Amino acid sequence: MKFELNESQLGIVDGMIDWVRVVDKNNVVLYANKKMKEDLGDITGSKCYEIFGSGKNCDYCISGETIRKGTIEKKEESICGRTYMVVSSPVQAGDGKTACAVEVFRDITNEKKLAKNINEQNKKMSNDIKFARNMQIRMLPPRGMYNGLSIDYLYESSESLSGDFFDVFKIDEKNTGVYICDVVGHGVSASLLTVFVRQSLRTIAKGGLGLNKIMKELHKTFLSLNLDYDKYFSVFMGIYNKDTHEFEYINAGHNSEPVLLKKNKDIALLNSKGYPIANIFDDVNYDENKLNLNIGDKLFLYTDGITEARNRNNEQFGIENLLYIIKKDGDILGNLSHYLNDFCKMHKDDYAMLMAEII
Repeated sequence: MKFELNESQLGIVDGMIDWVRVVDKNNVVLYANKKMKEDLGDITGSKCYEIFGSGKNCDYCISGETIRKGTIEKKEESICGRTYMVVSSPVQAGDGKTACAVEVFRDITNEKKLAKNINEQNKKMSNDIKFARNMQIRMLPPRGMYNGLSIDYLYESSESLSGDFFDVFKIDEKNTGVYICDVVGHGVSASLLTVFVRQSLRTIAKGGLGLNKIMKELHKTFLSLNLDYDKYFSVFMGIYNKDTHEFEYINAGHNSEPVLLKKNKDIALLNSKGYPIANIFDDVNYDENKLNLNIGDKLFLYTDGITEARNRNNEQFGIENLLYIIKKDGDILGNLSHYLNDFCKMHKDDYAMLMAEII
């Protein structure tokens, strides 16, 4: 079987920046394009493997496979310290049978190095995010007792880092601070703001200020960061006094009204409004609210990732389902987790719920 390239084909092949050669069934190079001859010399008539310093066929000879099966074959090959993607295509003779194979060598060394660098950077970034995620979880308050409050919670994030956060901390021997916040967005920037909220509120609250002044100071501190206008967060915060059983609370833009479950199963929503912590406000004031709690009462602070979770029919979980589960006997947080997972197979938002029982 005879192989020939017409002038038109030769012009195209010789103009390519890739190496191109034609190999017959006996591994003899019948043709090499201009680029390949410039780099390797005239290799016509040589065995295909000899020009790369080998004394035998490759373990996987793609030209041989192409000629035998009439198929396009590919492989990566290391040649003179560089990496090539080699593609072998069949060339048919006049009788329709495969006469030889055209091999195209594309230098992908730089692409391979770039891909390796990207993979290394992605791995480093992934490790950094895992570390940050672990730190964020470690900053959550331990479950247990705080000045007459028994604390338990649910905490899930749609990404590895969450913009939802809550905290419980002793202000003094009588008073305990409790809050939940929802930072706009997800990921690293949102998680960093949760750290800011945690450290700031713990520091500010230790000063013995009233809740309105605490929020004003938090807002002032946030403004000093000089962040973009699209960075903001909401906070619901309360202070519980174990001696008087009074719970004072304030709302800085948190749109998920906390729930009070009385020991007798009566339910109330802690309705309070206020501006979120954002750069668009120069000064803020908030209404302080107060209620008396009794042994056995439970407070539920949560984020809108719970009530706004959607099922496959795009229906929201809603406040009604949440209240039904809270009133239901048994493990409230366990029941809520079960119902949410059954309702919404894949959560698209962070969600958190903090339960504080008066003991």
